[in-house]
Amino acid sequence: MLVIEDLQDTLRTELPVTLHLGIQVVSLDPEHVTLAAPLAANHNHAGSAFAGSLNAIATLAGWSWMWALLRAHDVLARVVIQDSSITYERPVTSDFQATCRSPDAGSVSRLLAALQRRGRGRLTLHVQVSDQAGPAVNFRGRYVAQRP
Repeated sequence: MLVIEDLQDTLRTELPVTLHLGIQVVSLDPEHVTLAAPLAANHNHAGSAFAGSLNAIATLAGWSWMWALLRAHDVLARVVIQDSSITYERPVTSDFQATCRSPDAGSVSRLLAALQRRGRGRLTLHVQVSDQAGPAVNFRGRYVAQRP
């Protein structure tokens, strides 16, 4: 069973930047993970969200989804990001959330099969960052999971 507090504790201990950014786990289930952050801790000189903070929360939302998937399947593996791209559609001017939704079932099955066969697998995830005005940032990241 996936528990929000377990993910929040993991983020705090394994990725302490989440403390500085004020990131909180809002929702966690097999279909999606949503993280939230306050604008007050992540603003730039113009009063909008700092692009680095938006990139960080998007990257962490994908990492969190991978963490949840592996945990749900009792797979012990380390997750890192291999590469990513991000598009900033407009300034983020209020507290914001990053949501990573589950990719298609075939992609997930291929990742889990690769982990079982080779001890390593890759998966591309998409994350959307939104604020009170709606979607603002689109992120694509390729994550690698590797068994110890």
